[in-house]
Amino acid sequence: MKRLLSPILIIALMLAVFAGCGDNTVGDSPLGSLALTGSMQLDYADKFAIDYYEGGYSLITLNDGSRFLVVPKEKDVPKTVGGDIVVLKQPLENIYLAATSAMCLFDGLGRLDAVRLSGTKADGWYIENARKAMEAGDIIYAGKYSQPDYELLLSEGCSVAIESMMISHATEVKGKLEELGIPVFMDQSSLEGHPLGRTEWIKLYGTILGEEEKAEELFDEQKEYLARAEMGEPTGKTVAFFYISSSGNAVVRKSGDYVSKMIALAGGKYVFDNIGDPEKVTATVNLEMESFFAAAKDADYIIYNSTIGGEVKDMAGLFAKSSLLKEFSAVKEGNVWCTEQNMYQETTRLGEMVESFRKVFSGEADDLDELPYLYRLK
Repeated sequence: MKRLLSPILIIALMLAVFAGCGDNTVGDSPLGSLALTGSMQLDYADKFAIDYYEGGYSLITLNDGSRFLVVPKEKDVPKTVGGDIVVLKQPLENIYLAATSAMCLFDGLGRLDAVRLSGTKADGWYIENARKAMEAGDIIYAGKYSQPDYELLLSEGCSVAIESMMISHATEVKGKLEELGIPVFMDQSSLEGHPLGRTEWIKLYGTILGEEEKAEELFDEQKEYLARAEMGEPTGKTVAFFYISSSGNAVVRKSGDYVSKMIALAGGKYVFDNIGDPEKVTATVNLEMESFFAAAKDADYIIYNSTIGGEVKDMAGLFAKSSLLKEFSAVKEGNVWCTEQNMYQETTRLGEMVESFRKVFSGEADDLDELPYLYRLK
């Protein structure tokens, strides 16, 4: 025969359960007793998240699980902060920026003053303000990501090293930086699936730099560009995007890459609809010219990627890369375009790039003298 619990015992058990739940919630909070007040709403990015806590604290969580606490200038670091959380105390100054894709975000926010050390030399920047800052000595070269000048970083009081995904191949460098007390922040925007997911990282840097409103404004501007580009119907135009390597092979973007997605968003159809391993981080695929010719010779448009393959001024320069290109339909029709060399360093303007692609594929660009990030080869 089953024994029934008394009402008093049931109430006592319920109180114990609720009390236990309350203890777990507080104990699991990464900031101890500080209350969660909200989270950042993201439109496209899914490789980071930002939670807001009372007192103006912001907790950044990246795709790899690493966490960073942004502490306002006038606030103290919470004593109960989790041991795995890296503290970034505002104002952040003397930053070592080795992630080239992030420089345009600092520039767009008007905060190049926060960057003191660069992993790229002046002549490697196609962002005008960054190059000028280096030429003026406001930003100095501190060695590339795999060989930073540790002594210089320390003497300049480096507050954080912002690295690209490449730092995962130089774990000893990451370890050395952390050993010296320099936090390492790995920019993972290159993993974003949607082009504007990359641009949305400006919200993250806006949070770090205390420029949230400016970041929102800049991102909304790119959303407007994308919205205009998406208003049109698919053009049905086929597109090949590539460059010729020093070994004579054609290097194309793999299917599903953000560049191929920009082409699709602009109403075009990337000719390589099933190329490359989606499980690999590598974004490009090498093809022998014969294979490239078979797949791309009838493309309506070809776009030469000068950001990697070197700038091409005219058709003669293109044929110098490979005479086989003379047989392409797009060449015969005069539909050959080239990217400006700043394309990959302008993450802040991917919406505008999509609109430029749309103008090319729709024919609107035929009546324009200039087009952002692209120019026609003649």
